Amino acid sequence: MKKTILSLALIVLFGAAAVANPIVKEVKATESTVTWKAYKVGGSHTGTTNLTAGALEFDGEKLTGGNFVVDMTTISSTDLEGNSKNKLDGHLKSDDFFSSATHSTATLVFTNVKSSGKNSYEVTGDLTIKGNTAPVTFDVSVYGDKATATLKVDRTNYDVQYRSGIIGTAKDKLIYDEFDLVVDLQM
Repeated sequence: MKKTILSLALIVLFGAAAVANPIVKEVKATESTVTWKAYKVGGSHTGTTNLTAGALEFDGEKLTGGNFVVDMTTISSTDLEGNSKNKLDGHLKSDDFFSSATHSTATLVFTNVKSSGKNSYEVTGDLTIKGNTAPVTFDVSVYGDKATATLKVDRTNYDVQYRSGIIGTAKDKLIYDEFDLVVDLQM
């Protein structure tokens, strides 16, 4: 009887320890990509920014959390060349857009993860850009040591107002308020 109680106590103790210690997989920042696409009346622009750090948390093989840091000083366009590219890249880093000299990083911290299918999750997280934090909900797929996330971000939630549909006029080259992010992670 004492052996049975002791065995049950050990199972409970080690079982609780396993739940309390999630598996954390660090993201290989240099092997991961963050690609953006922004839209305007009559066109769009695409580009990248570098991931500085990140990690996904798991309970066994189930995604339970995550956090990421993006280097906003590396934001650049990939659809332009030469002077046009330099002009757009500089403008994106300016106070009109991401103020990267003052706000050199953007962060994302998962606040809720819900399974939506095999290897698929609906994630809600706190996204901070330019010192402004707002929730975003997006999809994440995890396959082994790879994960992909797709996000639609409303830039006006982060004080990125330049030529926004909210404050812009018809004569401006109206820039849509939402832009897309596709994140491919290597762990």
